[in-house]
Amino acid sequence: MATIKEIAQRAGVSTSTVSRILNHDQTLRVSDETKLRVLSVAEEFDYVSMQERKNKNTKNRRLNIAIVDWYVATSLIEDPYYLYLMTTVEKLLAQEHINSYKLVKVDGSYISTVNQKPDGIIAIGRFGSDDVKKLGLISENIVFIDSSPKADQYDSILINTELGSYQALEYLWSLGHRKIGFIGGTVISDIGEDLTITVEDHRKSAYISFMKKRGLFDPSLIFEGEKLSYQEGMRQCQKMILSPELPTAVVVANDTMASGVLTRLSDEHIEVPSHISVIGFNDLPSDKFLNPPLSSVKIEMPHVAWATLAILKDRINKKFLFPVKLYIPTSLSLKKSCGKPRKG
Repeated sequence: MATIKEIAQRAGVSTSTVSRILNHDQTLRVSDETKLRVLSVAEEFDYVSMQERKNKNTKNRRLNIAIVDWYVATSLIEDPYYLYLMTTVEKLLAQEHINSYKLVKVDGSYISTVNQKPDGIIAIGRFGSDDVKKLGLISENIVFIDSSPKADQYDSILINTELGSYQALEYLWSLGHRKIGFIGGTVISDIGEDLTITVEDHRKSAYISFMKKRGLFDPSLIFEGEKLSYQEGMRQCQKMILSPELPTAVVVANDTMASGVLTRLSDEHIEVPSHISVIGFNDLPSDKFLNPPLSSVKIEMPHVAWATLAILKDRINKKFLFPVKLYIPTSLSLKKSCGKPRKG
């Protein structure tokens, strides 16, 4: 364990400066660059403050959990799913009286926003091998949400998207729909060094499987964009409108795309659900404000957060011998965008 003196020597500042930075002295006048350098060195040395060491000897001390997310701010605005998920996780940690803070990526390295070494990390999104390795240096206790990198070492929470797709398709089938389309986009994952790869979309594969089992699969009813976004939803919907025959129903890969689909259908005076039924995926809070309110596959985010915390606590307390991979089931949230197929 490093001392303040060793951190000061590595960072090129005085021991008093290190002490004041690590204790968040608001009266200290040094540059942000210096603060960041000291925090980075402290993290590198696995520095633990005197208060934290004291807490470790306290049976009922509060846990310190770091949260790191994969999406950049612009992507979170474009598709707020991960934003809602992150907020749900933070709310649960607060309710459980657990200290939480962010890990941010600066020049390829993860930096803590506070000078606490985390007891564990909640990683939200899809991380490449380089990032997983860097996070593992910060803490060996990591639970990944919505991805499962290095499944032989780390715990993960996944959404059963295949089940959700089947639930949506079974519902449309029960209403009498047989000509059902699919609108989706490219799903990507980081692999490190600013490189990405395309990963399988289980919503699409479930759609293909469902339609083939019923002898109704038609590849011309699949419309795929470059990403899962509002604008791409509008573009792919336009392609669907210009296809030889409009489906009676369409399953959309997420609610953000589905909102773009509803906008384009409205622009073209195609009524939902009398002309075509639309069902999305994620059941975002904003769905009820769409016109019409969007039926969607519901992801129980509170359940995701609870399961994540439960697994992370058990991992911290060394209760697991092997990594855990848990799939959270989905359900349908039915509103007003689905109905029986149009006649004629």
